[in-house]
Amino acid sequence: MANLNKVFLIGNLTRDPELRYTPGGTAVANLGIAVNRRFKDSSGELKEEVCFLTVTVWDKQAEACCQYLQKGSPVFVEGVLQSRFWETSDGQKRSAIDVRAERVQFLGSYGSGKTKGDKQDDKDYEGDYQESEAIKPEDIVWEE
Repeated sequence: MANLNKVFLIGNLTRDPELRYTPGGTAVANLGIAVNRRFKDSSGELKEEVCFLTVTVWDKQAEACCQYLQKGSPVFVEGVLQSRFWETSDGQKRSAIDVRAERVQFLGSYGSGKTKGDKQDDKDYEGDYQESEAIKPEDIVWEE
């Protein structure tokens, strides 16, 4: 029996990245992203849905995300789904499914983040981004 757990997402950050460090000193960042989906319903009317997700990024990638991304930044995330379970202080059981990032690609134009650095060091910046516009799947050009 074959199994596959792989996620590809393109969306915009809903808040600034949150950086923390494990007791062992490993960087971990949480990104909140919104992914839009446009479709026509049965009557032909154009509809839009938004899916809100939490993405966890580790190590140097986490630090880079916190340095260059901010609320509204467009990103491409490649990762896997990950389940979390916990119990609230009043004993209620909770669960969530998040994305553990294996790769985060910055889609905004260079310099749209919090700081500016040497563009040569950041190979993931490409394209232009205007904060008022959402990224649409039909706007993406995949290189072969």
